[in-house]
Amino acid sequence: MNLHLTRCAVGLFWLFAAVFMAGEVTAHGGLSMEKDYCKLRVGPYVMHFTGYQPGDGYRQEFCEDIPSTGETIVILDFIDDALRDLPVAVRIIRDDGSGRDLDSATVYHVPSKVYPKGTFSFDYQFQQPGNYIGLVTVGDENQQVIGRFPFSVGAPFYLRYSSLAALFAIGFGLVYGIWRWRRAAKGAAAT
Repeated sequence: MNLHLTRCAVGLFWLFAAVFMAGEVTAHGGLSMEKDYCKLRVGPYVMHFTGYQPGDGYRQEFCEDIPSTGETIVILDFIDDALRDLPVAVRIIRDDGSGRDLDSATVYHVPSKVYPKGTFSFDYQFQQPGNYIGLVTVGDENQQVIGRFPFSVGAPFYLRYSSLAALFAIGFGLVYGIWRWRRAAKGAAAT
């Protein structure tokens, strides 16, 4: 009975691990746009976002938080063809919670421009870790839509993988608890 309970607990742990890890494994490998997690929605328009940090040894692409400070290359590919005829502007602001005006919070700005090839890229050197907000503006002065995308830069390793660490801690606690329970049950049966 105890062996059966242990096997069930270990099986349950691996099931949870597989479920939680599936998002990490497929985060950018979807073959269809429905499974593409790196999409930015700006009003009715959709762009594909890709980021790289070539100088940090982090050669994998990312599409959410930026792993560390330093040189960062960001590429926006327009999924909607209508974007090729519309001006697009990008602004990165530091999110320090102060509510200061847009110009003083801006750390990087690319003025509005039409990108007929449907691809826009820029390089930026993030000097400080912290929370930022990306603002992508599509359209002219008469009709604009703005997409707002919060992200962090240089989050410590333990914060980037906190859900995985929590899963392992829960699994370890579960296995340890079962081991202690079995040990106590054997001690009680022996007396």
